[in-house]
Amino acid sequence: MQRTAIASRRLLATTLLVLALGTAVPAAAQDDAAADSTVYYFYHGRDEGSESLGTPTRLIVNGGFGILQMENRSNQLDEIQWVNGWRNLWHNLGNPIEAINQRGWWDFIATEILPVSVSRQSSQYWPNYMNHLIGGGMSYRRMREYYTWHHIPHANLAAITTLTAYHLLNETVEMNDRTGWRVDPIADVYIFDVAGVLVFSSDTVSRFFGRTLNMADWSFMPMYDPETGNLENVGQNYMVRLGLGRTLPWSLFYHWGNGGEFGLTRNVGGQHNVSFGAGFVAKNITEVDDFSETVDLVNSAGLFYDRGGNLMTGLLFSPDKDSRWRLNVYPGLLRLGPLKPGFTVIVGGDSNVHVGVTFGSIPLVPTGVSRRFSD
Repeated sequence: MQRTAIASRRLLATTLLVLALGTAVPAAAQDDAAADSTVYYFYHGRDEGSESLGTPTRLIVNGGFGILQMENRSNQLDEIQWVNGWRNLWHNLGNPIEAINQRGWWDFIATEILPVSVSRQSSQYWPNYMNHLIGGGMSYRRMREYYTWHHIPHANLAAITTLTAYHLLNETVEMNDRTGWRVDPIADVYIFDVAGVLVFSSDTVSRFFGRTLNMADWSFMPMYDPETGNLENVGQNYMVRLGLGRTLPWSLFYHWGNGGEFGLTRNVGGQHNVSFGAGFVAKNITEVDDFSETVDLVNSAGLFYDRGGNLMTGLLFSPDKDSRWRLNVYPGLLRLGPLKPGFTVIVGGDSNVHVGVTFGSIPLVPTGVSRRFSD
């Protein structure tokens, strides 16, 4: 009887997810024969910088394992409680009404959906809007453009499939050892992830974010350390900027992912831009109550150089987890023949240093490799 109930819940959860994503597919549908007329807002086929690493596999890794940036989460993949995380995720996705009833409908709406409070304990809606609606929606559109550019059949379906894998991995890893009713994945998957696909299926919305706000994917370069089994330097990041006038070389700048840095961009000639921002980054996950979580924040700052929105190098400071300074040099800034390596150096507060290398010329490999050095 118990197995039957579990199977029924999983079937219901799968059905709800398919129905939710299914609402996005017709709105996103476009004839593959029209690929030649596609307007590219977020992907341009560049073989250097952050865009050269914007592949489906790296999107899934950066987005799926982003929670590992938190100080109270281990970077070792074998310490993730995969089975429990997966089961409890589907337990909640299969029973969304009951989960929300346990939380309370107004509390669910006021913390996860509507921005009615700015307190840290009640602002779970912020990452929902920024990372799931805007970030996830842009990632869907960029994947659609990626598959179209590379002549992959059924680009819309391929993009939906990639985003589904990314979001389910993300929710499973975040769930980890959590048990019981959780309302976070219900808002994430059924509302904001689907809404992101619907919203960015609009050419008008994509044009606004891609052309007016110059939105771009500035994700990290994930690295695997074979000696420790750690996944390092993982995280899905985005950038927007708004020009302050056609004759002025300055733009307002915002960079976000696990945190956010607000500042200015200075055009230094042609497609070359230097940006600086300061703000906050999430350090620890803390329980708000039995149904949801929030994060502790610490100060952060970043300095970035890009070519036409394509990030070439970024330096971030934040006293979080194993890093104080994080330098990412993307493929193409330094060239070694056809290999186009990218380099990462992470300096921790305990004098530990991680050094990693990745290659943009190997597009389907999801991570680079790294090694940790200690005093």
